[in-house]
Amino acid sequence: MTGKSLSERIGDLGHQLAVEAHAAWLAARDPRTPWLARFLAVAVAAYALSPIDLIPDFIPLLGWIDDLLIVPIGLWAVRRLIPDPLWTELHAAAEAASDRPSSRAGMVAILLIWAGLLYLVYWSVRTSPWH
Repeated sequence: MTGKSLSERIGDLGHQLAVEAHAAWLAARDPRTPWLARFLAVAVAAYALSPIDLIPDFIPLLGWIDDLLIVPIGLWAVRRLIPDPLWTELHAAAEAASDRPSSRAGMVAILLIWAGLLYLVYWSVRTSPWH
């Protein structure tokens, strides 16, 4: 019997954190969630998605500490503030959403649309009489 490799365990942890974060986001939008948990869930999600960190990521090792500590601790606190039956429901919904296949073709289409819009903006600025 062989155990999982380090990269597989890290991948599992990343998946688990993504599901927990999605469940917290669902909790923030659910009116059955206590207000303090909703507030904290929004704050944790905003911090996790923010391009600005307390410690910038370019600082070796220290830059990742906030991501490795603050987000999981915030998710843990959100989880503790939500009643178990509600959390079970929200977590199941988040897990189901994570199991859906993703569409690379859809992603490429969206990226091409954005690239086209950026080109139109560039072209309009470049050919404007005020340039």
